[in-house]
Amino acid sequence: MSIERIFVSTDQSGTQIECDSVELKAHKGIVGDRYFGKMRHPGQNITLVEAEEIEAFCSDTARSLDMTLTRRNIVTRGIRLNALVGKEFRIGNALLRGVELCEPCSKLAGSLATESLPAKEVVERWLHRAGLRADVVESGIITHGNPVTMKE
Repeated sequence: MSIERIFVSTDQSGTQIECDSVELKAHKGIVGDRYFGKMRHPGQNITLVEAEEIEAFCSDTARSLDMTLTRRNIVTRGIRLNALVGKEFRIGNALLRGVELCEPCSKLAGSLATESLPAKEVVERWLHRAGLRADVVESGIITHGNPVTMKE
């Protein structure tokens, strides 16, 4: 149950930039990310996705492995993110709260669709698997390899 990859992007359609560590600010998100400080409603601070789901999608659709394809900030391994909805958990010394599933949208569907895999099927494939939206409750630093632990 750990952090495998960390990504930020400075603009909505910009390239995902991989980071070894990032600073999280309470109620604002990831310092330097496109959504930092732009929280209009709960769940917009940070997004997470399971590495296993990305790997399965790439394998099932015969595409090259690309951990940035969902444009989520944090890629985890060994933890079911759906179980963190409504729960507080720690990554590094930051405290986060799982708010809701990060369900697939038309933008994700359009970016992953191909002639043989229409956008509708992309949405169906990623439904309840596209990750978690979370809020930063306590500021901190998270680093590649940090464990994901439930708040005690």
